[in-house]
Amino acid sequence: MKSLRTVIRVCLVAAATVLILPLLPAGVAVGHGSAIGPASRHYGCWQRWGNDFQNPNMATQDPMCWQAWQADTTAMWNWNGLYREGVAGNHQGVIPDGQLCSGGRTGGNRYAALDNPGAWTAQQVSNRFTFRTHDQARHGADYYRIYVTRQGFNPLTQRLGWGNLELVADTGRIAPGAGTPESSPSLNGVTVSIDVNAPGRTGRHVVFMIWQASHLDQSFYSCSDVIFPG
Repeated sequence: MKSLRTVIRVCLVAAATVLILPLLPAGVAVGHGSAIGPASRHYGCWQRWGNDFQNPNMATQDPMCWQAWQADTTAMWNWNGLYREGVAGNHQGVIPDGQLCSGGRTGGNRYAALDNPGAWTAQQVSNRFTFRTHDQARHGADYYRIYVTRQGFNPLTQRLGWGNLELVADTGRIAPGAGTPESSPSLNGVTVSIDVNAPGRTGRHVVFMIWQASHLDQSFYSCSDVIFPG
């Protein structure tokens, strides 16, 4: 009888652990990656507010992150897990307009708030800039494809659609583990740097990334907000 109680207790502890794991900060678990410079919406929100995500000042200082945290905190804790499986390169066929930043609402509504237009915190960049994306699990890539919105798109009021984008970089294959190692314990993988040229743009824009990982069939997506000069 005692051994039966012990088995039951062990099973209950194991079940509780499984339920708690998705709520842990992604940096403490084996992860995958995202854009870190310019930061993706979800990584940037985690980076700025992960240690203080219940601070009411976020509502006025960083309102788009505030609405994202309110919608689903696990989207930021899992900043390195915004991907889909089984896409097989058919990105436009799988992800509808208006849902690009959430990877077609992968994970249900977890990342849905990332699709909302508004004054997301944006990084100032030149028309030639280096895009940095972190491969936390050292997957490598079949390719990284970097898109920038066309002039005239307004990320303050418009949801991102495929017709708003122009492809500005396509890396082709990158070997697993290739990149610059990071010492930060929240990253602990390698960062891949990609040169981007996006002429003819001024003001606010969105940089959209597709990372086809060389690992099963995992397609990662991200939206980063930038401001071009002029």
